[in-house]
Parts: sequence; C-alpha cells; structure tokens
Amino acid sequence: MSLSRRSFLLTAGLLGAAGSSVLTACGSGGTGGAGDGTELAFWYWAGAISDTVVEDVAAATSGATITPSVIGGDFKQKLTTTLSAGQSVPDITGVKGEDIASFLTQADAFLDLNELGAKDIASTFSAAKYAAATTKEGKQIGLPIDLGPTATYYREDSFAAAGLPTDPAAAGEAVATWDGWFDAARKVKAATGAASVRNSTDIFAVALAQQPSTFVDADGTWAGESDAVKKSWDLAVQSHTDGVSGAVFDGTGYNQALAAGTIVGHVGPAWFGLDIASGAPDTSGKWRVTQCPDGPANIGGSFLTLTTTCRNPQVAFEYIKTLLSAENAAKSFTDASVFPATLAAYDLPALTAGQEFYGGQATIEVFGPAAQALPTVYDDPNNAAIAAPYYTELSNVEGGKDATAAWNDAVSAAKQIAQRAGVQ
Repeated sequence: MSLSRRSFLLTAGLLGAAGSSVLTACGSGGTGGAGDGTELAFWYWAGAISDTVVEDVAAATSGATITPSVIGGDFKQKLTTTLSAGQSVPDITGVKGEDIASFLTQADAFLDLNELGAKDIASTFSAAKYAAATTKEGKQIGLPIDLGPTATYYREDSFAAAGLPTDPAAAGEAVATWDGWFDAARKVKAATGAASVRNSTDIFAVALAQQPSTFVDADGTWAGESDAVKKSWDLAVQSHTDGVSGAVFDGTGYNQALAAGTIVGHVGPAWFGLDIASGAPDTSGKWRVTQCPDGPANIGGSFLTLTTTCRNPQVAFEYIKTLLSAENAAKSFTDASVFPATLAAYDLPALTAGQEFYGGQATIEVFGPAAQALPTVYDDPNNAAIAAPYYTELSNVEGGKDATAAWNDAVSAAKQIAQRAGVQ
C-alpha cells in the first residue's frame, strides 16, 4: 500500500504546486452567471467529504438541482484552468487546504460568503481554520470542511518497555515539550530499538505549523532563515542525530516498519491515524494518542467555496452550510475519516466513541481541545514552492549529508525560488 495523498502532503511539506494536467470535460457549470439558477454544479475530489452526505443533501435541497462531480487528477490545476477560461465553471467547488493561500490571491473569482450568512455561523468552526479562508480585507471565500490538529501517536507497549507512563494523560505530561518528546523517544529507542517518528520531515512539518509565520512574513518579506524556520530545522535534524527517526520516506517501507514494530510512534495530524491503522492493522489495540509537544498545530484540511459565476448563491450557500452541519460532519468522519472543522460534531457519538485501534481510547479527548486551540498561522502563497528545498535537504541529511551544508544549500535554493516569485 502506498501512502495516502494526505500522508504525501505531510512528507512533502504540504507542497501544493500545480501540475500540468489537461482539463477534461466536467459536466455543466456556471458560466458568467448564465442560466436560470435551477442547475448547480459542484466539484470535489474523492475523499474530500462523504459521498453519501453530498448526494443525500443534494437530493433534499429545494430551489435548484445540484449535480456533484468527483474530479480526478490535479484538482487545483483543473479548477485554475476553468476559472481562467470562464467555461464550465462550477457553481460550488472544494479547495484543498494546501491551495487556499494561492486562491486567496484570486479572491475575485469567489463570492464573499459573509454576504450570504457566513459571519453568523463563523463561531461554529475552528477559528484558526476559518481564518485561513479570510482575505486581508475580510472577505470570506470558503467554509472549512476539515482540519488536522496534531498530536503524539505512540505504542503503549513500547512506552511500557521504556519505563514511560502509558496512560494518555500521563504520557502527555511526559511529551508536553519537544525536549520531553525527544527524551521519551530516546528511551523507547534504548529499550526496543524502535524509532518514534517516520522521518525528520514529519518533525519539521509539525514544528513549522506551530510558528505564526514561516518562509515569508505577512508583509511579503523573506523569512527563510528566521529563528522559526531554523528552530524547526534543528528539531528535525535532532530526530536524525538522536537516532529516533526511522528515516523512511516511502509508503511500502513505512507500512512494513509499522507492522514489524521498528517504528512505534508518530507526531502528526488527526487524519494520519488512518494511515497507521490501514498500514498496520495487526497492531490494533496497541496504539494511543496524546498531546503534541509544545502545543497543537494544524496540518491539512480543505474548504467549500462558491464561485462568482454561481447561478443561485443563496441555495448554494445553504447547501454547503448543510453539508458542514455537525451531524453531516460526523457522518463524513465515519465514512471518509474527514476530521471535522465543525466544533459541535466533537460531542456526537461518531467522535466520542472509544476506538478499538487505540485500545478503546476516545481520541477526540485529545484532538477536540487541540482543534479549538490551534494557532493562527500566516501561509503565504509562495510557501509551498519555497519549502521544497528544505524537505529535500532534510532527506539528504538522513542519507548522510552534513546538516550545516544541507541547511546552507536549502536556504540558497529557497532564496532563489523566493526571489523569482517576487518575495523581497
């Protein structure tokens, strides 16, 4: 089994660079506001939200017929192309979380959902995730579907072998800081020989997500050598030098390591639990979840938007609002492992029930508070491209390259990318 798209994004640093896919015919869509508003097209990708919820809510919607289409291939490129061409533009569309910063620079292509009632329901969503779809001028271009609050995953038996507390609350106190997590990971390594994280880039991604800004500051200036980035880099390198990284970068190898017990932990988002469970089902019951070192961060999560060519904005808004109700968000969690951005869903049985894979632990007790305490992070549209050299060089460090030379090469390459993008 290969890594899921979401796991790939984590390994690759949430890189959202557009590909070169050719736009294919995708059914009917709004074009320049033409039509009588009784036909609405909805684009999303497989796994973005429960297909059953999408179809059921569409069937129950009055005032217009909504036709959902699952769009394959490079979703961002196809959406960008059709928006530019002005042909077959969907009335309603998803936007992937790693692409929202880019689409915020094209906010004129989307309706301001505040004018349709979004401001009245803003408090029902995770505040940090909701803010990620808000322009500097206050225009709200999307409602959040899901998010990825981070936590520490660990094997209870490995913690026990290392003399560490195994109860999630007590384990959380032990790994409450990065120093605590490294201490625990070194003890696990000494006792079992196992690693506590897939590779160093996972540490880098989580540490970066805890910073208020990363490679580009909110004023558009270069920050790729900032204390925030260097701190994240140093933590990532430490996972290698301390020997607690598995240095595994491919999906098959990772699943084999999980199954063999040579990797017995992870630091990452809520949705990553599905990758662990599907990669090593025979380890069910052995895993637990506790807080993320140094506090929660968000990795991943997508949005629902309405394009400016939407032929019936009010009906379309009611449709996406209903898709994201607590009950439907919980259904999407059950059907597609989509961790809700809708806070009221956290109190529903689909999320509060104990999970067999985690020994009966109700992991929402960790992820729920984390989701409500996420920091608001500035994500520049150029961050994804600028980040690439850092991830490449971290993998080189795990392959034997000197860490200082790798840092210098990462900064040099990233700075060139930033300059070409107009970052000052």
